[in-house]
Amino acid sequence: MSKDVHFGVAKVSKYATSESGDTLEMIERPHGGLSFVLVDGQRSGKSAKAISNIVARKAIQLLAEGVRDGAAARAAHDYLYTHRKGKVSATLNILSVDGETKTFVISRNNEAPVIVYTPEQGIFLLDEPCRSVGTHRNTKPIITELPITVGMLIVVFTDGLRHAGSLSGTNNYDPAAAVSRMLTDGVMDSQVMANTLLEEAMAMDNGRPRDDISVLVAYVKDTQDTEIRRMEVHLPL
Repeated sequence: MSKDVHFGVAKVSKYATSESGDTLEMIERPHGGLSFVLVDGQRSGKSAKAISNIVARKAIQLLAEGVRDGAAARAAHDYLYTHRKGKVSATLNILSVDGETKTFVISRNNEAPVIVYTPEQGIFLLDEPCRSVGTHRNTKPIITELPITVGMLIVVFTDGLRHAGSLSGTNNYDPAAAVSRMLTDGVMDSQVMANTLLEEAMAMDNGRPRDDISVLVAYVKDTQDTEIRRMEVHLPL
């Protein structure tokens, strides 16, 4: 059975901020597959964007050269630590589809967990404690490698998603509970799921997100089409 990995992304800036401090980049891996790099820079607006760009560019450059995910994450940390003298931080996630090993490689330098669902195991969290990049000299990523199976779902997000609602007097948004509910309702579309997570989180902040929010969803389907690649992008101006 052939597998087709679908990706969905939804992003929004902090309310009343012209530029998001989150950066999401994608690169083809030289030995097959794709890598997505998601970075959330410290602070907000242009200063945060400058930080997240530094980290994302370094990681993308190394991944494009065939450097392994863990080494790319450590190098991105070292670069930010040196460039900003250990005074600023950023969260970093790398989600890769490795074409050689037929696995997802998930790299975390982010307190926010990664949500994983498989038909066999149900929902579980990758939530081992880890540090963001940029401020501690010997920072390493937490690496998880999982075989790609049909029906598998992975959700990566910046912390603005789970902190939504924290200033409105309600409980914080629970992305894992939302994913569980959507799966129960039969939602199996990566873009629909990314959109729904973002829209629900924004609703908890009354349409005025208190932080940048970025959501990346990967979903694996079976397919008979093994040749055609497709990508759809929406950019409001």
